Amino acid sequence: MYRYDEFDHEFVTARVAQFRDQVERRVSGDITEDQFKPLRLMNGVYLQLHAYMLRIAVPYGTLNGRQVRMLAHIARKYDRGYGHFTTRQNIQFNWPKLSDIPDILAELATVEMHAIQTSGNCIRNVTADHFAGAAADEVADPRPYAEILRQWSSLHPEFLFLPRKFKVAVTGAERDRAAIQLHDIGLHLKRNERGELGFAVYVGGGQGRTPMVAKKIRDFLPEEDLLSYSEAILRVYNLNGRRDNKYKARIKILVHETGLEEIARQVEEEWERIRAGALKLPLDEVERIRAYFAAPDALKPLQPSAALATARAADPEFDAWVKRNTHPHRVPGHVSVTISLKAIGGTPGDATADQMEAVADLAERYAFDEVRVSHEQNLILPHVAEGDLAAIYASLVANDLAAANAGFITDIIACPGLDYCALANARSIPVAQRISQRFGDIERQREIGDLKIKISGCINACGHHHVGHIGILGVEKKGEEFYQISLGGSGDENAAIGEIIGRGFSTEEIVDAIETLVDTYIAQRESPEETFLAAYQRLGQAPFKEALYGTA
Repeated sequence: MYRYDEFDHEFVTARVAQFRDQVERRVSGDITEDQFKPLRLMNGVYLQLHAYMLRIAVPYGTLNGRQVRMLAHIARKYDRGYGHFTTRQNIQFNWPKLSDIPDILAELATVEMHAIQTSGNCIRNVTADHFAGAAADEVADPRPYAEILRQWSSLHPEFLFLPRKFKVAVTGAERDRAAIQLHDIGLHLKRNERGELGFAVYVGGGQGRTPMVAKKIRDFLPEEDLLSYSEAILRVYNLNGRRDNKYKARIKILVHETGLEEIARQVEEEWERIRAGALKLPLDEVERIRAYFAAPDALKPLQPSAALATARAADPEFDAWVKRNTHPHRVPGHVSVTISLKAIGGTPGDATADQMEAVADLAERYAFDEVRVSHEQNLILPHVAEGDLAAIYASLVANDLAAANAGFITDIIACPGLDYCALANARSIPVAQRISQRFGDIERQREIGDLKIKISGCINACGHHHVGHIGILGVEKKGEEFYQISLGGSGDENAAIGEIIGRGFSTEEIVDAIETLVDTYIAQRESPEETFLAAYQRLGQAPFKEALYGTA
């Protein structure tokens, strides 16, 4: 895991002092809210529906136990006892007092955390596969490159005031678990025919009111050219991206309106102009950063655990959790564990202070002091010996964190919606809770199989509804909340934007509508192995539309 150097410490400390002065001037009335807004956004502070919200950066979703304990402390001391993990692998606190935020940032700095560039028209938190460095199918760990991009982009003078926010994601496996094609820049780490590392580069993805899947702009970019090529893309965007209309300011609009071939030409031209300069990535620097992410020395191959086999045979619920919430590890005898933050009837992504401390305990004792945040709003223990799974499960049960539902219908992604957000048109959390309760029976979840439901309370798509197998968008109509359904979305390597199926449903109708879709899928699938998404791709809208509206 990356550690701050001397510059990092000095810079973050100075930034906290600077923001403390700005907050004091706002509280005293020396500056107005309009004057304060750009200052607070630079430090991750939003003004939501009822209170200020603080978004804390978790670069590429990686934390250690000490950092998780600090988040628990902040939740307990400064908030209402919980935090909300987001789809950008960050954490938000929804109820801090503005006057307390400088103290929160000062405490975060003691564990090498901050909230810089979690808002504003800049390069946001670089995200990565939550199984990075552990997954059996990984070509190489993408996190060193995410860290290099973080260092390069932090306070980059040319890119602090882009036309709009800018998001980058990196994955190191053929199976895309970082949704790279839904980002402004998506990077797929791969090897060429000579075994050299490099990147397939995607540009122009995004959701919101104009969802688009990114286009591949380069099939193989050499490792050493990562920064220069990224800079070339951002320069073209910064120069040509629209600033007159925020709804058309993202790079996806520039790519769409200019055309991929012309954008590629402009990027290549700019790249040729700057690539010979200081932006060439030194391989010794890559190795220096990579060393921070080296596997723990004690992570050695283990023989299959006889105790695990016995425990699974004796406890069907534990067995089901192992099947669903563990992921193959590259080191024999180990797995990665998904800790579901989707308890039946709970708020997706929320964790209490007590739960965070329990996770920190598990990480320190069983997972080499490492925790990941997934973009699906769950937590991950990346390196776990199979023989420790029973003890981990027992602790999770005791802390209401043992839902065996990773990837099931109750593993719902949802934004805060109208319960918190001033931009929202409708509530997301109550709908997610009611769907979770409707499908709470674990046997029914197993019968349904893989099914991703994603819910947004407005067109900004913070709940990623566009790429849900079933996507739900909250809209307002004559003062009432309605929910529009889309089907067939996907955020993996076969990224697709879901298709709107028809008119929206009221708050009272939406859960029944979801059940109708699920029942239709069960009746129409060719076998239990055919997933909802595969069945929809085979059948199209017609049977689902007829089931919902009585007509195809």
